[in-house]
Amino acid sequence: MAAQQLPDDFRCPISLEIMTDPVILSSGHTFDRLSIQQWLDSGHRTCPITKLPLPQHPSLIPNHALRSLISNFAFSSLPTKPQLTQQVYPHAFVSTLTCPSSDSLSRLVRLSKRDPASRRRLSESGTVSVVLRCIDSDDPIMQEKALSLVLNLSLDDDNKVGLVAEGAIGKIVAALRGNYASCRALAATIITSLAVVEVNKATIGSYPFAIESLISLLRDGNDRERKEAATAMFAICSFSDNRKRAASNGAVPILLRIAGSGLDRAVEVLGLLAKCREGREAMERFNGAVRILACVLRTGESKGVQYALLTLSTLCSYSERMCTEVRKEGVLEDCVRLVEDENEKIRRNASSLIQVLERDC
Repeated sequence: MAAQQLPDDFRCPISLEIMTDPVILSSGHTFDRLSIQQWLDSGHRTCPITKLPLPQHPSLIPNHALRSLISNFAFSSLPTKPQLTQQVYPHAFVSTLTCPSSDSLSRLVRLSKRDPASRRRLSESGTVSVVLRCIDSDDPIMQEKALSLVLNLSLDDDNKVGLVAEGAIGKIVAALRGNYASCRALAATIITSLAVVEVNKATIGSYPFAIESLISLLRDGNDRERKEAATAMFAICSFSDNRKRAASNGAVPILLRIAGSGLDRAVEVLGLLAKCREGREAMERFNGAVRILACVLRTGESKGVQYALLTLSTLCSYSERMCTEVRKEGVLEDCVRLVEDENEKIRRNASSLIQVLERDC
């Protein structure tokens, strides 16, 4: 097939030629390897599209799925396509590409769960775009299997940026807002996995309704959904802009209520949100915030105690009123007890809070 007949998405944004070796930059955009390497070799350290700064030594991640799509698109005009396809792909991949079903997806989920080689072959086969479309299915089993397969593929670092570049976030957010509880929980888990890559945190947080959907899941979900949503929030809120977005969209009151019911992961998210002004102000406005965090100090698991101390210390550092309230709640006595805890992080955070209380109050 002539190059001019292929879709424009197959063209390199720099050379405008059909890509032969597409690679993904840390900005999430795809270029032909030769073109982007020449750009970098010329001394540029910004993305040619977004103009945002790049690391000193940017990684170029192979976009296997796009390369396969370009190849398959070209093959589609040839009379020998069926024979070529059978030679290139194993039978399980072919069935998913040509006629996806819950059974074929189940086979691929099992195949990819513990086998990195299978995940690599799936990424290279062009299956990802088909699987992402399956997330739109009205069949809850089909949707759940498709999400499970995406989760397995996201286990490999090379796939994390590639999945986002192929439009996974939109599908995942739609699943978060969908009707099936198991699919909503899986979608939140995928966000946690994708957010391991720093650039993905910014992409996820800025995507319409992504953070709002996680907050809705925290408010209205079952125990599993709330746990997975809180874990996803913790993963993306290490990026500072996402803390402001979460606080501005009403995450703090919901997290405090959940923390009061015993979900320590919610306290970990509060520890991150306390780092931004919007988060601290929301905690100050919530009647009983200090009481809830003090209760975590006395009854929570180690992680919850650690982050409750961190949250209180941050609040006291910025607000005299919160500092006074913390003392009235008897938290200083709790800290004296916790400096003897066997957990080193708890001891350190308790000591820090004691110093803040003695200095500022």
